[in-house]
Amino acid sequence: MTEPAEVWLVVGLGNPGPSYSGHRHNIGYLVVEELARRMGSGFRAHKSGRADVVEGRLGAPGTPGPRVVLAKGRSYMNELGGPIKALATFYKVPPARIVAIHDELDIPFGTLRVKIGGGDNGHNGLKSMRSSLATGDFHRVRAGIGRPPGRQEVADFVLSNYSSTERKEIPFQVDTAADAVETLIAEGLERTQQKFNS
Repeated sequence: MTEPAEVWLVVGLGNPGPSYSGHRHNIGYLVVEELARRMGSGFRAHKSGRADVVEGRLGAPGTPGPRVVLAKGRSYMNELGGPIKALATFYKVPPARIVAIHDELDIPFGTLRVKIGGGDNGHNGLKSMRSSLATGDFHRVRAGIGRPPGRQEVADFVLSNYSSTERKEIPFQVDTAADAVETLIAEGLERTQQKFNS
């Protein structure tokens, strides 16, 4: 039996380093770390030196699906496009098989939306990706963080830690987003949207 040749690149958007680890902007990192846990693998430095990756397959044991590369960039959010483009070139992954997991201000906290294409809505990671890939036609798993309360600046809000109440819900949001990625790769966009775009 010939194994599937297609490779998917699943990128968690975020900022590197422990000082950013709990920020709302880093939900993408948490999701790819959960996917790596499900694969039973740990991240390692890619030879490009600009990202950490895990290579493997997602899904039920004994049911080989497409190859998947999970990635976390080592660059800050506004410079992620370059490392992602380098990985896409290295693994020969077209934009249509790239999945970006990121925070989304215009979706309430705890909810999820999956789509392909679109603008960047002021998100620096998406903006950098669109510039480097020369297209926005990649999949997005958008984890809602909601809008900042009161008059708090958006930049301060996304670069701040979740509230104590939100932190209790984060494991559920991360788990659901990881499920959405697996469904997207295994069953396609339409089925994923039906199941997760609550």
